Amino acid sequence: MRERLWGSVLEGLSQRAWGVHHEGESGRLGGMKDFELYQQILGLVAPWQVKQVKLLRETGEVEVEVECVEKAWCCPQCQQRMHVADWERRRWRHLDSCQFKTLIVAEVPRVRCPEHGTQTVAVPWAEKYSRFSRLFERLAIDVMLECSIRGAACEILRISWDEADGIKQRAVQRGLARKEPKVMKHLCVDEKQVGVGHQYMTIVAEITPEAPARVEYVGEQRTQGSLDAFWEQLTAEQLAGVEAVAMDLWEPYATSTLAHVPEAGQKITHDPYHLVGYMNGAVNEVRQTEHRALSAAGDDRLAGSRFTWLYGWENLPPSQQGSWENLSRQRLKTARAWRLKEAFRWFWWLGERAEAKAYFEQWYGWAIRSRLEPVKKVARMLQRHLERILNFFEHRLSNGPIEGLNNKIQGLIKKAFGYRNKERFKTDVLFHLGGLDLYPAQ
Repeated sequence: MRERLWGSVLEGLSQRAWGVHHEGESGRLGGMKDFELYQQILGLVAPWQVKQVKLLRETGEVEVEVECVEKAWCCPQCQQRMHVADWERRRWRHLDSCQFKTLIVAEVPRVRCPEHGTQTVAVPWAEKYSRFSRLFERLAIDVMLECSIRGAACEILRISWDEADGIKQRAVQRGLARKEPKVMKHLCVDEKQVGVGHQYMTIVAEITPEAPARVEYVGEQRTQGSLDAFWEQLTAEQLAGVEAVAMDLWEPYATSTLAHVPEAGQKITHDPYHLVGYMNGAVNEVRQTEHRALSAAGDDRLAGSRFTWLYGWENLPPSQQGSWENLSRQRLKTARAWRLKEAFRWFWWLGERAEAKAYFEQWYGWAIRSRLEPVKKVARMLQRHLERILNFFEHRLSNGPIEGLNNKIQGLIKKAFGYRNKERFKTDVLFHLGGLDLYPAQ
């Protein structure tokens, strides 16, 4: 980015041609005075103008002093015109000039408003409260989107961790302030474990066909109140516009959605991946019990076969096909449990709700008569949530997109080497995955 910005001006110029002398002596660059060059680069117009440029070789800095020639300004809040009360000297970091840090220095006017008190006039090259120019913040945001703050970003930008974190926080606040309320038709809800132990965060993502999934909300813990906070910030129109919400069987999330979203019973869809995962767990539990019984009699045929039974039949590695075919033909409880699991996987390929309901009733009868307690337990659980499970065939929405976001979030955790606190975590997730307009206005 810096090469593109400076390429048209500084390409082919040697340090001697730079011509900005030590301690601010007047110099020329290709026939243009140094302050005229920076006047163009900074895009300054009246009443702001470059007063002088200093090259400070000892500190490796270029100091561009800007002055204001206007003596009357408006209050930034009420726009009432008044005379300048005093001046405050400030410094801003700008994009580097070749290998030199560039600093903008200016005496900024302050007006004393009868209604709003003393107010500092806004400068055109930086946002309020920032000590970096808008162009530098844009560069910093681009770098931090690609690199970790702790390592490469601070080194490339030559700023401290706290300065980089401040830029990131302002970017997220800016992006959130720019978001316009809109109807989100399809949402996914999931939890993400952070830190050690049972520490979770609630993640809500919007799913649209024309754009990647983006995080809309990050809440602490995974309680009903965690999701309540998201629904409560939406308008009645937004809540009514929700068409489908994908989630796993975690009851607090379903309870929260039922309490806030109109007709949520027809909109909640339980994720197929998690439901098949319950059946995988039942198969493994049956295998463990049977393996212990066979081992006691000196039969180790199930030893080392754990992952063989967890594969779908179409994904079985060639190296395991022979042993699996041999075991699957035997009168084993594990083999029966595996067939029930595969039959349940086929359930998700059906086309319509009525067809899926009829198929599930047949599968449920088979599972209940299987005399396999782990399988029967899962079948009863699925039966209790059947209506919301069947909603999948109406909306075809799963938690797949948010699981992809969770993988990216895990990458952020690794890249950041963990987070100081949960607020830093929220900021980072929204910065990278929130789809926000992060850049300062130009």
